[in-house]
Amino acid sequence: MSRSRDLLAQLVAFDTTSRESNLALIEFVRNYLADYGVSCELIFNENKTKANLFATIGPADAPGIVLSGHTDVVPVDGQAWSSPPFELVERARRLYGRGTADMKGYVACVLALVPMLVEAPLRMPVHIALSYDEEVGCIGVRSLLELIRHRPVKPILCVVGEPTELKPVLGHKGKLAIRCDVQGAACHSAFAPRGVNAIEYAARIIAELDRLGETLKTPQKQDERFDPPFSTVQTGLISGGKALNIVPEHCRFDFEVRSLPSLNPRQVVEQLQHYVQQTLLPAMHAVSEQSDICFTELSSYPALVTAAQSQAAQWVAQFCNSQAFGTVAFGTEGGLFDQDGIPTVVCGPGSMDQGHKPDEFISLEQLDGCDRMLRRLLDFASH
Repeated sequence: MSRSRDLLAQLVAFDTTSRESNLALIEFVRNYLADYGVSCELIFNENKTKANLFATIGPADAPGIVLSGHTDVVPVDGQAWSSPPFELVERARRLYGRGTADMKGYVACVLALVPMLVEAPLRMPVHIALSYDEEVGCIGVRSLLELIRHRPVKPILCVVGEPTELKPVLGHKGKLAIRCDVQGAACHSAFAPRGVNAIEYAARIIAELDRLGETLKTPQKQDERFDPPFSTVQTGLISGGKALNIVPEHCRFDFEVRSLPSLNPRQVVEQLQHYVQQTLLPAMHAVSEQSDICFTELSSYPALVTAAQSQAAQWVAQFCNSQAFGTVAFGTEGGLFDQDGIPTVVCGPGSMDQGHKPDEFISLEQLDGCDRMLRRLLDFASH
């Protein structure tokens, strides 16, 4: 565990908040791998400020296992930390620091396995896949998957190491995030009927979203494997207006649909757009032809659902020594791997109960447990 702990200390020291570059961390990992004779490929974003990393250890012409993790972390702004967030601090057998649970603890354990992977007589390759910008919409992993897609042999398993307390997770909901811009027509509030109040029309759209959300709760649409057991709709941000005595000409709000695997979240948006086209726009245009309502997709990722009877699920159960299959409420890059035809299970050290919070931590027991899980994976890949 000392190797994993030391590597975690080095990873935490890199401020890889999603708004920042992750290149210093990626360069550290590339140099670390090179020290063991392992080459890697970097896939940069358009501005060359961030990169994914993909490395293969073992026979590249055989189907293998992907160990997948993201390198970015959420901000610490406004959070009250008891110790510097980008410095690993141990207290009472807990390792504190931003990203310890989500998910640099797993990445540290994967890197600690590299010397053993290099020395082992691997019968199948083990791939290390590190992405950027997972926290802001699973952005970076898409170009990484494009690289894997053009490989001659497709992996047979992906283990996404998000924090699950080392229990095998077979499912999570998908997410679709949408921005709505309402363009109204301004006028003095004393003559309010002569304008198109963008805030009031936004409120009607949000009310319709709430109504659509209620229809998703019917028993026949529920799946008890998930918490909550139904798809949800939520408005999270809104802004508009300049002064109380001016009918607002613009209002913007962002909403999301978190969907069960059985629901295409775009169906909800299509129903909302139909309501807008049939009910709201005619009333708005009767006052001002320039008024409008526009929807823009901000981000999306698919749901994940892997059968408990699948080979992938049974393999990971063997690695983590647990058949306690479950689901998680948060999303991961796993749905994108699975969508690409790579069977995927989410399993990693730590708990998301600590993720995104001040004084985020991972226990030494969880880090040690992840080391053991990866050694069992190594044994599987070697025999």
